[in-house]
Amino acid sequence: MKKLSLIISVYNEEAVLEKFYKAFCSIEQNLEYGGGGYELIFVNDGSTDASMNILEVIAQQNKNVRVISFSRNFGHEAAMIAGIDHAAGDVIICMDADLQHPLECIMAKFEEGYEVISMVRTSNKSAGAIKNFTSRAFYRVINALSDQVKLEENASDFFAISSRVADVLRTNYREKTRFLRGYVQSVGFRKTTLEYTAAASHYTLKKLMNFAISTIVGFSDFPLKLGLYAGAVSFLAAVIFAISALCGFREYKVILAAVNVLFAVLFLLVGIMGEYFSVAFAELKNRPIYIVEKEINSGHCV
Repeated sequence: MKKLSLIISVYNEEAVLEKFYKAFCSIEQNLEYGGGGYELIFVNDGSTDASMNILEVIAQQNKNVRVISFSRNFGHEAAMIAGIDHAAGDVIICMDADLQHPLECIMAKFEEGYEVISMVRTSNKSAGAIKNFTSRAFYRVINALSDQVKLEENASDFFAISSRVADVLRTNYREKTRFLRGYVQSVGFRKTTLEYTAAASHYTLKKLMNFAISTIVGFSDFPLKLGLYAGAVSFLAAVIFAISALCGFREYKVILAAVNVLFAVLFLLVGIMGEYFSVAFAELKNRPIYIVEKEINSGHCV
């Protein structure tokens, strides 16, 4: 008897929660996995609207609906890992409350023996040319910098894992600065990908840039090595200027420009080191990834 766990991160989703639940009920009979039933886990990430009230009503109607409510907003990544921490299913699916994700296709892939299924976006209706370009550039940069894992381009936070993979994420990968979709792709096990058409994105360009920086810091130490290359280039430049000075070269504007460039590189390297120190400091403080204020139907799902 195998059980299915669906995890939905919720932050100010009062406009779509009831629609999501009704739509889910219409396909519920098609989601039985091995006869073990299902649990629908909503993680309320500190919503400030009526989302929690709606979730309480839904949980009263259906004991298979579990609600985990945070004490404040901890972010989408924290909500997903909280759902995984509390999930009891043999198959665990993280998804958004927009029903744009092909659940039936995922179940078929698990029947084939896969333990990690990553969903790859084929298009993004809400994104403009700049956001689509930066998204592609992000994955290409991280794959070029990282010698540990190569990520699927346009992989999303919609993914599915087995309970064995979930145990790995619960025990390890507990960094405070997280990139969960990257962790899922890096744990190994038998994995595959599925393509789907993306719905509207909730990330702004600023959030995506911050997310990209945190991910590069978490998956690659190459930026720290840039100091070695910058030092070598600076030494070579110093030798060239010294030889030029001995030969009577007196173009001080060129020398001043070169010095300014070298100082810019120096400050860039200091900034890179600061990002790594920031991540290390967050781990050193060891504060909780999330804090649960309230749970509904905990342990009551069948």
